Amino acid sequence: MDNKDQKGLKDHRAIGQEQELFFVHEYAPGAIFWLPKGWIIYQQLVQFIREKIKDEGYQEISTPVMIKNALFKKSGHWQHFGEHNMFNLAIYEDEEIKNLKFPEVNYSLKPMNCPEATLVFAHKPRSYKELPIKLSEFGVLHRRELSGVLGGLLRVRQFMIDDAHLFVRPDQIMEEIHKLLALVMNFYKSLGFEPRFYLATKPDKAMGDPEMWKVAERDLEEALKQTKVTYEIKEKDGAFYGPKIDAHIKDSQGRDWQLATIQLDFMMPERMELEYTDSKGQKVRPVMIHRGIFGSVERFIGMLIEHFQGAFPLWLAPVGMVIIPIAERHAEAAKKVANQLKEAKIRVEVDDRNEPMGAKIRDATLQKVPYMGIMGDKEIESSALSVRTRSGEDLKIMMLDDVLRKLQDEIETKR
Repeated sequence: MDNKDQKGLKDHRAIGQEQELFFVHEYAPGAIFWLPKGWIIYQQLVQFIREKIKDEGYQEISTPVMIKNALFKKSGHWQHFGEHNMFNLAIYEDEEIKNLKFPEVNYSLKPMNCPEATLVFAHKPRSYKELPIKLSEFGVLHRRELSGVLGGLLRVRQFMIDDAHLFVRPDQIMEEIHKLLALVMNFYKSLGFEPRFYLATKPDKAMGDPEMWKVAERDLEEALKQTKVTYEIKEKDGAFYGPKIDAHIKDSQGRDWQLATIQLDFMMPERMELEYTDSKGQKVRPVMIHRGIFGSVERFIGMLIEHFQGAFPLWLAPVGMVIIPIAERHAEAAKKVANQLKEAKIRVEVDDRNEPMGAKIRDATLQKVPYMGIMGDKEIESSALSVRTRSGEDLKIMMLDDVLRKLQDEIETKR
């Protein structure tokens, strides 16, 4: 593997190895072994999404990874994924084994969450007063990608999507899409990205009523216009069940990434026979909105690793500060300071190895740790740290309270 491109920028796999974030193994091709530091990044991003949607009325659910593939045949996904793009299994019941009656493939590892979300919606009668119902799920999915296209975090077989499925009345469509567009813009801007939007229209292999497609495309385009965002058309690039709005961003290398998506779906509620009781007591179909902010969390982290070249912002960095005692006699005080910072939810380590201070600073810099706190006699006497950044900036001696406030503020504001 070539560690650097023509610009001297490192591949996310090389950075992942250097910083001990993740690895892949021949025993599980296309799946990721997350190491403790990489798992911190993963969990921070998931928590970030949870914080962003906590006041939006979402209810988080979890649905089975393995399920009878009759569900996908009913939803329409089997015709588009089926045996070539799904991991399918034959599960024998006790009676079948006894009678030596072996079934055909009858179970699958789910390649998407939406059919199971419809089962959650349908598990009890619904009233128009309940809608919109917003179901969020961080579900582990499997897709049978060819071995030749697998690549680190960017193309995997097992992954997680930060999914949500909204079940709405027709009169609620526009308001909810507006909210989702605002959510996407807010999320990416908070990471320093400027999203660009595309309306993806009916593909050649679409399912459902052509008139419904026209209505859905018109609704999405009207929402984009009302939000006053610039957008372009991606002809025939919609999902098989409905048109969608895709959000693209450019990373530090100028590469284009398609990440967030908002999809409007009239077809699946029909196929899955979803219904609610309207204000007149009639049974009617809800409209389904699919949305993802990251897309695949694995792919998003791969993109972030290369975008930041491993120099993550403090709130994402697996280690926010390394405290470096100048001599062995300073190690105990360094550990006490580290405990104070840990109590304030700062991720901190103490480098008390028997190595020269310059070597410790160099190692922390190579690991892209945002801050280093040097501790010697002078710092101990004044309850302070000599603070340096990974870029080499010397922030001089800072009182511990000031260090704590600075780090907490940077984490809180996600600068």
